Amino acid sequence: MGYRWGMRPRSRPVLVLGLALACQPSETNTSPFTTAPTNPATSNASTTSSSSSSSTTGGELSTGSGSGGASTGGTTTLILDVGSSDDLGNLQPEGCKGKIDFLFVISRHDYMNAVQAQLAEAVPKFLETIQTKFADFDYHVMVVKGDPLWGSLACNAECPGPFTYCSVPNAYPCEMLGKLAECDTTWGAGAVFNVGENTPNKPCDIADGRRYLTRDTPDLSETFACIAQVGTDGGDLLGEALVHAVSPELNDAGGCNEGFLRDDALLVVTLASITGDFNSEGTPAEWAQAVITAKHEEEGSVVMFGIGSTKIAGECPKTDRDCQLVALFPYSHWISRNEPDFGPGFDEATGLVDTACSKFIPQ
Repeated sequence: MGYRWGMRPRSRPVLVLGLALACQPSETNTSPFTTAPTNPATSNASTTSSSSSSSTTGGELSTGSGSGGASTGGTTTLILDVGSSDDLGNLQPEGCKGKIDFLFVISRHDYMNAVQAQLAEAVPKFLETIQTKFADFDYHVMVVKGDPLWGSLACNAECPGPFTYCSVPNAYPCEMLGKLAECDTTWGAGAVFNVGENTPNKPCDIADGRRYLTRDTPDLSETFACIAQVGTDGGDLLGEALVHAVSPELNDAGGCNEGFLRDDALLVVTLASITGDFNSEGTPAEWAQAVITAKHEEEGSVVMFGIGSTKIAGECPKTDRDCQLVALFPYSHWISRNEPDFGPGFDEATGLVDTACSKFIPQ
C-alpha cells in the first residue's frame, strides 16, 4: 500500500529559505574548508547549475570548471586525477583530508519495483567504485528512505494482535514491531531495519549500533545490500528526507545519525526516485540551501548524483524537482532511471570528487 501523503511527523527541521546557492565565506566564517575564489560567470546557482556540461550515456555531467583544470583569476590550476587507488599510491589525498560521507536517499514508492531491482544489482558496483577509487579514504555510507513511515500501513494497522503475520503479500512477522527503536521511525535517520515488500524483513547488523557504515564495517558488502533494500511500501518525499538527514538534530551528539556528517569530509549524495518528488514541502532551492547550510555554506563540498526522469534536450523536466535540486550544485551528474545499469552513472559522478577535493582543503 502506498504512503498516505497527509501523514507527517510532528516536528521537522527548519528549512533555510535562502535561494542563492553561490554562498561565499565571510571574514568570520568558521567553515572547515578554504575555498578558491569563485568565478563570477558561474556563481548564479539559484536558477541554473553553475557548471559546464558534457554529454554522458543517459545523463549529463556537471564539473564546475571543465574536465581538465580549474581557472582562477586567469591562472590554470592542475587538478590531480584520483580516479583509482593506483593513482593515489599509498598516500592519502590532502583534499578533504581524505574523508567522504556517502548518503543515499531512496524512494519507497510502490512504483519503484523496477528501479529497486536495478538498485539491488547496482549496489555491489557502487561499493566496488567506492572501495577502488577511494581505497585510501576514510568513508561513511548511509541510506535514508524517502518517507517517515516504517514498514507498511496495512501491516502496522493489523499488528500487534493475535497475528503471526499480517495479511498483505510479502508481510513481515508481527513480532518485528517489538524490535523497533525510536530512530527506526525518525524521518531522515539511517535505515537499518527495513521491512515490507522488497526488503530483507529483518534488522541489518551494524557494529556499535551506528546507522551508517564505515570502511571497517564487517561484511561491508552484505550490510550495504541489506540497508539499501528500503522496499516499496512508502513514499517519494526525497527533498524533505534529505533535509532531515543532514539536519543538526540528527547529526549532532545524541542524534540518530550522530557521527555520520563530518565538517571536514566531502558529502556525496545519491537520489533515486520515480515521481520526481512533487509532494515534499519546500522547493529544490530550499532543500539545496539546507544541505549547503549543513556543510557550512560551502556548496562545492557536495557532489550530487541523481537517478530519475529522462532529461529533455539536456534540461530537467519541470515536474522532476529532484533533478532540479541536483542541477543546483556545481558538481553534479544525472541519469535516467531507464538506464539498464546504474553503476556507470555512479562511477561518472564520483569522478567529480577529485575536482571538488582539489578546491576544498579543510583547515
